[in-house]
Amino acid sequence: MLAAIKRYPHTVRLLLTTTFTLTVARALTLPYLVVYLADNFQLPISQIGLLIGGALIVASLLSLYGGHLVDTLSNHTLVSASTLLFALAFIGAVASRSALPFFFCLVLINLALAVVDIAAKAGFCALLPVGERAEVFAIKYTLSNVGYAAGPLLGVAMLELNDHVPFLASALLGLAMCLAYWRLGDRSLQASAPDKPAAGFGQVALGLMRDRRLVCFTVGGVMSAVVFGQFTAYLSQYLVVTSNPTQAARLIGYLVTTNAVTVIALQYLIGRRISRQRLMPWLLAGMGLFIAGLLGFALAGSVLAWCLAMLVFTLGEIIVIPAEYMFIDLIAPEHLRGVYYGAQNLSNLGAALGPVLVGFALVHLWPGAVFYLLILSVILAGVFYGLGTRRG
Repeated sequence: MLAAIKRYPHTVRLLLTTTFTLTVARALTLPYLVVYLADNFQLPISQIGLLIGGALIVASLLSLYGGHLVDTLSNHTLVSASTLLFALAFIGAVASRSALPFFFCLVLINLALAVVDIAAKAGFCALLPVGERAEVFAIKYTLSNVGYAAGPLLGVAMLELNDHVPFLASALLGLAMCLAYWRLGDRSLQASAPDKPAAGFGQVALGLMRDRRLVCFTVGGVMSAVVFGQFTAYLSQYLVVTSNPTQAARLIGYLVTTNAVTVIALQYLIGRRISRQRLMPWLLAGMGLFIAGLLGFALAGSVLAWCLAMLVFTLGEIIVIPAEYMFIDLIAPEHLRGVYYGAQNLSNLGAALGPVLVGFALVHLWPGAVFYLLILSVILAGVFYGLGTRRG
Protein backbone atom coordinates (compact mmCIF):
# COMPACT_ATOMS: atom_id res chain seq x y z
CA MET A 1 0.00 0.00 0.00
CA LEU A 2 2.81 2.43 0.85
CA ALA A 3 4.44 1.72 -2.51
CA ALA A 4 1.18 2.58 -4.27
CA ILE A 5 0.83 5.83 -2.31
CA LYS A 6 4.39 6.85 -3.20
CA ARG A 7 3.77 6.56 -6.93
CA TYR A 8 0.61 8.70 -6.87
CA PRO A 9 0.76 12.37 -7.88
CA HIS A 10 1.43 14.86 -5.08
CA THR A 11 -2.19 16.08 -5.05
CA VAL A 12 -3.58 12.55 -4.59
CA ARG A 13 -1.24 12.00 -1.64
CA LEU A 14 -2.29 15.34 -0.15
CA LEU A 15 -5.99 14.47 -0.50
CA LEU A 16 -5.40 11.11 1.20
CA THR A 17 -3.50 12.87 4.00
CA THR A 18 -6.27 15.44 4.44
CA THR A 19 -9.10 12.91 4.67
CA PHE A 20 -7.06 10.74 7.05
CA THR A 21 -6.18 13.66 9.33
CA LEU A 22 -9.76 14.91 9.51
CA THR A 23 -10.95 11.36 10.23
CA VAL A 24 -8.54 11.13 13.18
CA ALA A 25 -9.67 14.57 14.35
CA ARG A 26 -13.34 13.53 14.18
CA ALA A 27 -12.63 10.24 15.96
CA LEU A 28 -10.87 11.93 18.89
CA THR A 29 -14.22 12.94 20.40
CA LEU A 30 -16.19 9.79 19.58
CA PRO A 31 -15.49 7.74 22.76
CA TYR A 32 -17.10 10.19 25.14
CA LEU A 33 -19.46 12.36 23.09
CA VAL A 34 -22.48 10.86 24.86
CA VAL A 35 -20.88 11.39 28.27
CA TYR A 36 -19.85 14.96 27.36
CA LEU A 37 -23.41 15.85 26.35
CA ALA A 38 -24.86 14.27 29.49
CA ASP A 39 -22.37 15.98 31.83
CA ASN A 40 -22.35 19.44 30.24
CA PHE A 41 -25.97 19.81 29.15
CA GLN A 42 -27.73 17.31 31.47
CA LEU A 43 -29.53 15.69 28.53
CA PRO A 44 -31.28 12.31 28.86
CA ILE A 45 -29.99 9.46 26.70
CA SER A 46 -32.99 9.63 24.36
CA GLN A 47 -32.33 13.30 23.55
CA ILE A 48 -28.59 12.67 23.15
CA GLY A 49 -29.30 9.99 20.56
CA LEU A 50 -31.67 12.33 18.75
CA LEU A 51 -29.08 15.14 18.77
CA ILE A 52 -26.22 12.99 17.44
CA GLY A 53 -28.35 11.12 14.89
CA GLY A 54 -30.16 14.28 13.82
CA ALA A 55 -26.87 16.10 13.19
CA LEU A 56 -25.73 13.25 10.94
CA ILE A 57 -29.01 13.24 9.01
CA VAL A 58 -29.01 17.02 8.45
CA ALA A 59 -25.35 16.98 7.36
CA SER A 60 -26.04 14.09 4.96
CA LEU A 61 -28.88 15.97 3.30
CA LEU A 62 -26.80 19.15 3.04
CA SER A 63 -23.88 17.20 1.58
CA LEU A 64 -25.88 16.83 -1.65
CA TYR A 65 -25.46 20.58 -2.13
CA GLY A 66 -21.87 20.18 -0.98
CA GLY A 67 -21.36 17.80 -3.90
CA HIS A 68 -22.75 20.48 -6.23
CA LEU A 69 -20.14 22.91 -4.84
CA VAL A 70 -17.43 20.32 -5.57
CA ASP A 71 -18.54 20.43 -9.22
CA THR A 72 -18.66 24.22 -9.44
CA LEU A 73 -15.79 25.50 -7.26
CA SER A 74 -12.07 24.80 -7.43
CA ASN A 75 -10.88 21.89 -5.29
CA HIS A 76 -8.29 24.11 -3.60
CA THR A 77 -10.81 26.71 -2.46
CA LEU A 78 -13.43 24.23 -1.30
CA VAL A 79 -11.11 21.90 0.64
CA SER A 80 -9.31 24.83 2.29
CA ALA A 81 -12.63 26.43 3.32
CA SER A 82 -14.09 23.12 4.53
CA THR A 83 -11.09 22.28 6.71
CA LEU A 84 -11.24 25.78 8.22
CA LEU A 85 -14.98 25.34 8.89
CA PHE A 86 -14.21 21.95 10.48
CA ALA A 87 -11.72 23.59 12.88
CA LEU A 88 -14.01 26.51 13.75
CA ALA A 89 -16.94 24.16 14.40
CA PHE A 90 -14.92 22.24 17.01
CA ILE A 91 -14.02 25.52 18.71
CA GLY A 92 -17.70 26.46 18.62
CA ALA A 93 -18.62 23.10 20.17
CA VAL A 94 -16.29 23.75 23.12
CA ALA A 95 -17.70 27.25 23.54
CA SER A 96 -21.34 26.09 23.39
CA ARG A 97 -23.31 26.55 26.60
CA SER A 98 -26.49 24.84 25.44
CA ALA A 99 -27.49 21.91 23.27
CA LEU A 100 -28.76 23.93 20.28
CA PRO A 101 -25.46 25.62 19.31
CA PHE A 102 -23.66 22.34 20.00
CA PHE A 103 -26.04 20.60 17.58
CA PHE A 104 -25.36 23.30 14.97
CA CYS A 105 -21.58 22.82 15.40
CA LEU A 106 -21.95 19.04 15.11
CA VAL A 107 -23.85 19.48 11.83
CA LEU A 108 -21.03 21.69 10.51
CA ILE A 109 -18.37 19.17 11.58
CA ASN A 110 -20.15 16.30 9.79
CA LEU A 111 -20.87 18.47 6.75
CA ALA A 112 -17.29 19.72 6.41
CA LEU A 113 -15.98 16.16 6.68
CA ALA A 114 -18.48 14.98 4.05
CA VAL A 115 -17.58 17.77 1.61
CA VAL A 116 -13.84 17.05 1.93
CA ASP A 117 -14.58 13.35 1.42
CA ILE A 118 -16.61 14.08 -1.73
CA ALA A 119 -13.94 16.48 -3.02
CA ALA A 120 -11.28 13.81 -2.48
CA LYS A 121 -13.23 11.15 -4.41
CA ALA A 122 -13.92 13.55 -7.28
CA GLY A 123 -10.25 14.60 -7.22
CA PHE A 124 -9.09 11.00 -7.47
CA CYS A 125 -11.28 10.53 -10.55
CA ALA A 126 -9.90 13.70 -12.14
CA LEU A 127 -6.26 12.82 -11.43
CA LEU A 128 -6.06 9.05 -11.93
CA PRO A 129 -6.87 6.73 -14.85
CA VAL A 130 -9.85 4.40 -14.50
CA GLY A 131 -7.70 1.33 -13.80
CA GLU A 132 -6.12 2.86 -10.69
CA ARG A 133 -9.26 4.15 -8.99
CA ALA A 134 -10.32 0.93 -7.22
CA GLU A 135 -6.90 0.83 -5.55
CA VAL A 136 -7.01 4.44 -4.33
CA PHE A 137 -10.57 3.97 -2.99
CA ALA A 138 -9.37 0.90 -1.10
CA ILE A 139 -6.40 2.85 0.32
CA LYS A 140 -8.67 5.73 1.37
CA TYR A 141 -11.07 3.40 3.17
CA THR A 142 -8.20 1.57 4.89
CA LEU A 143 -6.75 4.87 6.12
CA SER A 144 -10.20 5.93 7.36
CA ASN A 145 -10.44 2.78 9.45
CA VAL A 146 -6.94 3.31 10.81
CA GLY A 147 -8.08 6.81 11.81
CA TYR A 148 -11.23 5.55 13.50
CA ALA A 149 -9.18 2.91 15.34
CA ALA A 150 -6.44 5.30 16.52
CA GLY A 151 -8.55 8.41 17.16
CA PRO A 152 -10.64 7.10 20.07
CA LEU A 153 -7.52 5.76 21.83
CA LEU A 154 -5.86 9.17 21.57
CA GLY A 155 -9.08 10.85 22.67
CA VAL A 156 -9.33 8.72 25.81
CA ALA A 157 -5.72 9.59 26.69
CA MET A 158 -6.48 13.32 26.24
CA LEU A 159 -9.46 13.05 28.57
CA GLU A 160 -7.02 12.56 31.43
CA LEU A 161 -6.05 16.23 30.99
CA ASN A 162 -9.46 17.85 30.46
CA ASP A 163 -12.73 16.97 28.74
CA HIS A 164 -12.27 19.91 26.33
CA VAL A 165 -8.81 18.81 25.14
CA PRO A 166 -10.01 16.35 22.43
CA PHE A 167 -12.18 19.09 20.89
CA LEU A 168 -9.30 21.57 20.90
CA ALA A 169 -6.92 18.95 19.45
CA SER A 170 -9.45 18.25 16.67
CA ALA A 171 -9.67 21.98 15.94
CA LEU A 172 -5.86 22.25 15.76
CA LEU A 173 -5.65 19.29 13.36
CA GLY A 174 -8.31 20.86 11.14
CA LEU A 175 -6.51 24.21 11.18
CA ALA A 176 -3.17 22.53 10.38
CA MET A 177 -4.68 20.78 7.35
CA CYS A 178 -6.33 24.03 6.23
CA LEU A 179 -2.96 25.80 6.23
CA ALA A 180 -1.21 22.82 4.60
CA TYR A 181 -3.79 22.51 1.83
CA TRP A 182 -3.87 26.24 1.23
CA ARG A 183 -0.08 26.22 0.88
CA LEU A 184 0.49 22.91 -0.93
CA GLY A 185 -2.79 22.12 -2.74
CA ASP A 186 -3.17 22.18 -6.50
CA ARG A 187 -4.92 25.48 -7.31
CA SER A 188 -5.79 24.35 -10.84
CA LEU A 189 -7.62 21.14 -9.87
CA GLN A 190 -11.31 21.13 -10.77
CA ALA A 191 -13.60 18.12 -10.44
CA SER A 192 -15.50 18.97 -13.63
CA ALA A 193 -14.29 20.25 -16.96
CA PRO A 194 -13.83 24.04 -16.73
CA ASP A 195 -15.37 24.55 -20.18
CA LYS A 196 -18.62 22.80 -19.16
CA PRO A 197 -21.37 25.34 -18.34
CA ALA A 198 -22.45 25.04 -14.70
CA ALA A 199 -26.13 24.26 -14.12
CA GLY A 200 -28.06 25.52 -11.09
CA PHE A 201 -28.52 23.19 -8.13
CA GLY A 202 -32.26 22.83 -8.73
CA GLN A 203 -31.66 21.74 -12.32
CA VAL A 204 -28.97 19.30 -11.21
CA ALA A 205 -31.20 17.83 -8.47
CA LEU A 206 -34.00 17.20 -10.98
CA GLY A 207 -31.48 15.47 -13.24
CA LEU A 208 -30.39 13.22 -10.38
CA MET A 209 -33.97 12.13 -9.69
CA ARG A 210 -34.36 11.17 -13.35
CA ASP A 211 -31.30 8.93 -13.25
CA ARG A 212 -32.93 5.58 -12.47
CA ARG A 213 -29.60 3.84 -11.85
CA LEU A 214 -28.49 6.45 -9.32
CA VAL A 215 -31.84 6.42 -7.50
CA CYS A 216 -31.84 2.61 -7.26
CA PHE A 217 -28.25 2.51 -6.12
CA THR A 218 -28.81 5.26 -3.55
CA VAL A 219 -31.76 3.36 -2.08
CA GLY A 220 -29.64 0.20 -2.04
CA GLY A 221 -26.89 2.14 -0.26
CA VAL A 222 -29.35 3.37 2.37
CA MET A 223 -30.62 -0.18 2.98
CA SER A 224 -27.11 -1.63 3.28
CA ALA A 225 -25.99 1.23 5.56
CA VAL A 226 -28.79 0.25 7.94
CA VAL A 227 -26.74 -2.92 8.48
CA PHE A 228 -23.12 -1.74 8.56
CA GLY A 229 -23.39 2.02 9.17
CA GLN A 230 -23.64 1.89 12.97
CA PHE A 231 -23.34 -1.79 13.78
CA THR A 232 -21.70 -1.07 17.14
CA ALA A 233 -24.78 0.92 18.22
CA TYR A 234 -27.36 -1.73 17.41
CA LEU A 235 -25.20 -4.62 18.65
CA SER A 236 -24.79 -2.73 21.94
CA GLN A 237 -28.57 -2.34 22.14
CA TYR A 238 -29.07 -6.06 21.53
CA LEU A 239 -26.39 -7.16 24.01
CA VAL A 240 -27.61 -4.87 26.80
CA VAL A 241 -31.08 -6.42 26.45
CA THR A 242 -29.86 -10.05 26.24
CA SER A 243 -27.01 -9.89 28.83
CA ASN A 244 -25.92 -7.03 31.08
CA PRO A 245 -24.13 -3.71 30.47
CA THR A 246 -20.75 -4.96 31.72
CA GLN A 247 -20.72 -8.05 29.50
CA ALA A 248 -22.08 -6.01 26.59
CA ALA A 249 -19.30 -3.41 26.89
CA ARG A 250 -16.61 -6.10 27.05
CA LEU A 251 -17.96 -8.01 24.03
CA ILE A 252 -18.41 -4.83 21.98
CA GLY A 253 -14.75 -4.04 22.64
CA TYR A 254 -13.75 -7.42 21.19
CA LEU A 255 -16.02 -6.94 18.18
CA VAL A 256 -14.77 -3.43 17.39
CA THR A 257 -11.19 -4.68 17.60
CA THR A 258 -11.98 -7.62 15.31
CA ASN A 259 -13.62 -5.28 12.80
CA ALA A 260 -10.75 -2.78 12.82
CA VAL A 261 -8.00 -5.41 12.53
CA THR A 262 -9.82 -7.21 9.68
CA VAL A 263 -10.39 -4.00 7.71
CA ILE A 264 -6.83 -2.74 8.18
CA ALA A 265 -5.34 -6.12 7.27
CA LEU A 266 -7.52 -7.03 4.28
CA GLN A 267 -9.19 -3.90 2.86
CA TYR A 268 -6.37 -2.96 0.52
CA LEU A 269 -5.76 -6.55 -0.61
CA ILE A 270 -9.43 -7.13 -1.47
CA GLY A 271 -10.57 -3.62 -2.44
CA ARG A 272 -7.93 -3.14 -5.14
CA ARG A 273 -9.23 -6.24 -6.96
CA ILE A 274 -12.79 -4.99 -7.36
CA SER A 275 -13.34 -4.26 -11.04
CA ARG A 276 -15.87 -2.10 -12.83
CA GLN A 277 -16.68 -4.99 -15.17
CA ARG A 278 -17.86 -7.33 -12.38
CA LEU A 279 -19.43 -4.98 -9.85
CA MET A 280 -22.67 -6.94 -9.35
CA PRO A 281 -20.95 -10.26 -8.55
CA TRP A 282 -18.75 -8.43 -6.04
CA LEU A 283 -21.79 -6.74 -4.49
CA LEU A 284 -23.66 -10.05 -4.27
CA ALA A 285 -20.66 -11.59 -2.54
CA GLY A 286 -20.64 -8.71 -0.05
CA MET A 287 -24.38 -9.10 0.57
CA GLY A 288 -23.93 -12.83 1.14
CA LEU A 289 -21.18 -12.20 3.70
CA PHE A 290 -23.41 -9.67 5.50
CA ILE A 291 -26.17 -12.27 5.73
CA ALA A 292 -23.78 -14.97 6.95
CA GLY A 293 -22.37 -12.59 9.58
CA LEU A 294 -25.84 -11.60 10.81
CA LEU A 295 -26.87 -15.25 11.07
CA GLY A 296 -23.68 -15.82 13.03
CA PHE A 297 -24.65 -13.03 15.44
CA ALA A 298 -28.12 -14.52 15.88
CA LEU A 299 -26.69 -17.98 16.73
CA ALA A 300 -23.51 -16.97 18.59
CA GLY A 301 -23.16 -18.45 22.06
CA SER A 302 -19.56 -17.55 22.90
CA VAL A 303 -17.08 -14.71 22.49
CA LEU A 304 -15.21 -16.70 19.81
CA ALA A 305 -18.41 -17.27 17.83
CA TRP A 306 -19.27 -13.55 18.00
CA CYS A 307 -15.78 -12.60 16.80
CA LEU A 308 -15.88 -15.12 13.92
CA ALA A 309 -19.28 -13.77 12.87
CA MET A 310 -17.84 -10.24 13.01
CA LEU A 311 -14.93 -11.29 10.81
CA VAL A 312 -17.34 -12.60 8.15
CA PHE A 313 -19.53 -9.51 8.49
CA THR A 314 -16.50 -7.25 8.07
CA LEU A 315 -15.48 -9.03 4.85
CA GLY A 316 -18.85 -7.96 3.45
CA GLU A 317 -18.16 -4.37 4.52
CA ILE A 318 -14.71 -4.50 2.89
CA ILE A 319 -16.30 -5.46 -0.44
CA VAL A 320 -19.47 -3.35 -0.49
CA ILE A 321 -18.04 0.09 0.34
CA PRO A 322 -15.36 0.25 -2.40
CA ALA A 323 -17.82 -1.35 -4.85
CA GLU A 324 -20.26 1.49 -4.15
CA TYR A 325 -17.51 4.02 -4.89
CA MET A 326 -16.73 2.23 -8.16
CA PHE A 327 -20.36 2.16 -9.24
CA ILE A 328 -20.76 5.92 -8.76
CA ASP A 329 -17.51 6.43 -10.68
CA LEU A 330 -18.98 4.28 -13.46
CA ILE A 331 -22.28 6.13 -13.90
CA ALA A 332 -21.39 9.73 -12.95
CA PRO A 333 -20.98 12.24 -15.82
CA GLU A 334 -17.56 13.88 -15.68
CA HIS A 335 -19.02 17.32 -14.83
CA LEU A 336 -21.30 15.96 -12.05
CA ARG A 337 -19.02 13.64 -10.09
CA GLY A 338 -19.26 15.74 -6.95
CA VAL A 339 -23.03 15.80 -6.73
CA TYR A 340 -23.23 12.08 -7.59
CA TYR A 341 -20.88 11.30 -4.69
CA GLY A 342 -23.01 13.66 -2.59
CA ALA A 343 -26.05 11.53 -3.46
CA GLN A 344 -24.12 8.42 -2.42
CA ASN A 345 -23.46 10.12 0.92
CA LEU A 346 -27.21 9.96 1.58
CA SER A 347 -26.57 6.37 2.65
CA ASN A 348 -25.82 7.91 6.05
CA LEU A 349 -29.59 8.14 6.42
CA GLY A 350 -29.54 4.36 6.63
CA ALA A 351 -26.80 4.47 9.25
CA ALA A 352 -28.99 6.75 11.36
CA LEU A 353 -32.03 4.49 10.80
CA GLY A 354 -30.30 1.26 11.92
CA PRO A 355 -30.36 1.83 15.71
CA VAL A 356 -33.93 3.18 15.46
CA LEU A 357 -35.12 0.03 13.66
CA VAL A 358 -33.31 -2.23 16.14
CA GLY A 359 -34.70 -0.31 19.12
CA PHE A 360 -38.23 -0.77 17.76
CA ALA A 361 -37.67 -4.51 17.23
CA LEU A 362 -36.26 -4.99 20.74
CA VAL A 363 -39.35 -3.36 22.25
CA HIS A 364 -42.04 -4.98 20.11
CA LEU A 365 -40.51 -8.33 18.99
CA TRP A 366 -38.22 -10.97 20.44
CA PRO A 367 -34.50 -9.96 20.56
CA GLY A 368 -33.35 -12.38 17.85
CA ALA A 369 -35.79 -10.79 15.38
CA VAL A 370 -33.33 -7.90 15.12
CA PHE A 371 -30.98 -9.90 12.93
CA TYR A 372 -33.71 -11.22 10.65
CA LEU A 373 -34.97 -7.68 10.04
CA LEU A 374 -31.40 -6.67 9.20
CA ILE A 375 -31.09 -9.65 6.82
CA LEU A 376 -34.29 -8.43 5.11
CA SER A 377 -32.64 -5.01 4.73
CA VAL A 378 -29.60 -6.67 3.10
CA ILE A 379 -31.85 -8.56 0.66
CA LEU A 380 -33.68 -5.35 -0.26
CA ALA A 381 -30.34 -3.61 -0.76
CA GLY A 382 -29.29 -6.41 -3.12
CA VAL A 383 -32.51 -6.03 -5.12
CA PHE A 384 -32.00 -2.29 -5.55
CA TYR A 385 -28.30 -2.77 -6.40
CA GLY A 386 -29.40 -5.24 -9.06
CA LEU A 387 -31.88 -2.74 -10.49
CA GLY A 388 -29.22 -0.05 -10.39
CA THR A 389 -26.64 -2.06 -12.30
CA ARG A 390 -29.08 -2.96 -15.09
CA ARG A 391 -28.87 -0.80 -18.17
CA GLY A 392 -31.87 0.73 -19.86
